[in-house]
Amino acid sequence: MTIGKLALASVFCVAMIGPASAATDFSGTYQSVASKSSWSNGEFPKNFSLMIQVKFEGNKIVYHSVNANSPAANLDYTAPLDGTVIPMTGNARFNQIRVKKTAPNELEILEMKDGDVLVAAYWVFDAKGFVRRGVGKGADGKSHEYEEFYTKQ
Repeated sequence: MTIGKLALASVFCVAMIGPASAATDFSGTYQSVASKSSWSNGEFPKNFSLMIQVKFEGNKIVYHSVNANSPAANLDYTAPLDGTVIPMTGNARFNQIRVKKTAPNELEILEMKDGDVLVAAYWVFDAKGFVRRGVGKGADGKSHEYEEFYTKQ
């Protein structure tokens, strides 16, 4: 291959990779899909309805959720995406949160009470929504896995 053709091929490859590798902003409003979601203990509520709004601002996430079944579980926080543990206020179940961006479209979120991890959640975004998988410790001290699907509104 001549130098001219090699240079042209390189420019074409960079042009094709550029848009595909550009950061995607997954900010938006997401609604749970109860029919696709489940908890390993079999107690997933048939009428489960959770709306989650996220906004990504620089290296932070601004989170707001509304739980139609349990308003006491509504949640608001702003957290860095670097895995720093920060205090959580206004929640009876946990008092710390840690959010870490593990890939361009993935988050790891730990919800803790005095350093004890109560919920470990792993989110994977795509153009249509996200899946939240993880393990949560119930009030009885037993842990259960879950898989919840959310569609972008």
